[in-house]
Amino acid sequence: NGILHVEDVSVVELVEKLGTPLYITSRSKLEANLKAYKDAFPEAGLLYAVKANNNISIMRIIARKGFGADVFSGGELYMAMLAGFKPETILFNGNSKSDDEIRMGVKTGVKFSVDSLDELYTISEIALEEGKDVEMAFRINPEIDPKTHPKIATGLKTSKFGIPWGRVLDAYRIALELPNIVPIGIHCHIGSQITELSPFVEALNRLFDVAVKLEEMGIEVKFLDLGGGLGIDYEGKGAPTPKDFANIILPVFEKRSKELRSKPELWLEPGRSIVGDTTILLTRVNAVKRSYKNFVAVDAGFNLLIRPAMYGAYHRVAVANKMDKPAEDVYTIVGPICESGDILAEDRKLPKVEKGDLIVIFDTGAYGFVMSSQYNGRPRCAEVLVDGSRWYVIRERESYYDLIGRQMIPDFLL
Repeated sequence: NGILHVEDVSVVELVEKLGTPLYITSRSKLEANLKAYKDAFPEAGLLYAVKANNNISIMRIIARKGFGADVFSGGELYMAMLAGFKPETILFNGNSKSDDEIRMGVKTGVKFSVDSLDELYTISEIALEEGKDVEMAFRINPEIDPKTHPKIATGLKTSKFGIPWGRVLDAYRIALELPNIVPIGIHCHIGSQITELSPFVEALNRLFDVAVKLEEMGIEVKFLDLGGGLGIDYEGKGAPTPKDFANIILPVFEKRSKELRSKPELWLEPGRSIVGDTTILLTRVNAVKRSYKNFVAVDAGFNLLIRPAMYGAYHRVAVANKMDKPAEDVYTIVGPICESGDILAEDRKLPKVEKGDLIVIFDTGAYGFVMSSQYNGRPRCAEVLVDGSRWYVIRERESYYDLIGRQMIPDFLL
């Protein structure tokens, strides 16, 4: 009847009970995405990139499907453990780990992706103090253009991430000499939202080039971690699937593995391609204003979805309570934040939009709520998980109290 549903649940009924804005995730879509990766890479180590979406309920579904976790901070490690990821399947990534975070990782027993020699020395010192050996890989900078947005290209020569390509072997020689350090792998990550697969092949060949040299140094290479970054179809123009990815990557992996005495596993770190298209953001129209453009002012802005403002990212939109109506005009969807850049969708053909309508923003499961803020004094919204005809609140809506709950007033201001 023209009403958008997530699985068997009407979004109109949801907002009547829970209000807007509202993130809504489909369990069936999430599990289908997980199965697609398992089917495409049955023998690979699949580590979910927690940075994409760190909701504990969503991560528990992922962990229970046999995935490991790629974490980027002590906080992500803490949440990954709560979600049920096993320590031996967690890789602690990151270019600027604090000493406390390193100690947490050493005590937990996770593997480390090491980004610098300073970090390596610190891990060795802490591991020695704790009486534990640390299995690690260096994150290398392969100096590859992933052909994506510059702000999410992480394998360029100019990137802050990884050991420079020309210094990788020296770094492994140092690692071999340090106490309580056990080098067992090689790691790279070239970027995010990558839809052209050839850069992944180039990166994988770089990893094998290093692996051959490491074996000559006496290192048994147990894994080659290609990172994540597979893009999704935000614009309706198509994007490679995990199967497409496997068809390109696995033949190269199998061919070049023959060059090694070691039998390394292929590791991948999917994030966006696991959760991105599982979720919508629902937002209510507060006002429609005819000005330079037809502006539709809604109650969600870049405080809840920063991708359009930060990257110029495109998300499909629709009027969730008028899905059966034809497009009548062109509208620009804007949020309530006091910044001119608070634009969620520009120049979209939509049915007639009126105050009170519900705008749906698609494909918001990755880098959506996880990058949200309380800017302009706006409490963050609720999250809901839909399972068939049932739904569950998996994050409560914040209140005004949450804006000030951790603040302290000095005595002289009482």
